[in-house]
Amino acid sequence: MEKLAPSDRLENGPFDVSEVGLLTPYLDFGSIRVAPMANMQIRADVEEASKRLIAITLEIESHRIQMQAFAASKTEGLWQPTLDSIEASLVAQGGSSSRWESELGVELLAQVPFEENGRRLLRESRFIGVDGPKWFLRGVLTGPEMHLSSRRDPLIAAFRAVAVSRGNVPMPPGELLPLTLPGAVT
Repeated sequence: MEKLAPSDRLENGPFDVSEVGLLTPYLDFGSIRVAPMANMQIRADVEEASKRLIAITLEIESHRIQMQAFAASKTEGLWQPTLDSIEASLVAQGGSSSRWESELGVELLAQVPFEENGRRLLRESRFIGVDGPKWFLRGVLTGPEMHLSSRRDPLIAAFRAVAVSRGNVPMPPGELLPLTLPGAVT
């Protein structure tokens, strides 16, 4: 599969860690480096069973983007097969989705089923992804007014400001890149 990334990725991100200067201020979560922004809250998401960090979630005014970085090959992209997989999963759960083109390329607008107080409801989510040099960065945007550009745009800007550190350890394509807490001894 071809790599899918915005034509301006080198100028506007998301970046490979080798593409940003040493003086650029980032919060270092291992494979994902976050550029701090005003009014942003950051949460490290932990998988309960393994106690492993699996994602970084940024929140701005009750709207969130959860990000994960994955190992990829130099030549093959992961965003196209990931889109296909997400769509199939949504249909199996009783949700729906549609693709559309944005400044990032193909996005997936999804209606994700969930239960609240015994009622089955749908939540709007947006799935975005960028194939980088040897990594793939995926984001899931959620929030009550995600359809408004004033809510969505700051999250997209935070996503595009991220620098991904692939590391030098050999990993198969699709494997989650390791995350750590800033200042944690590994």
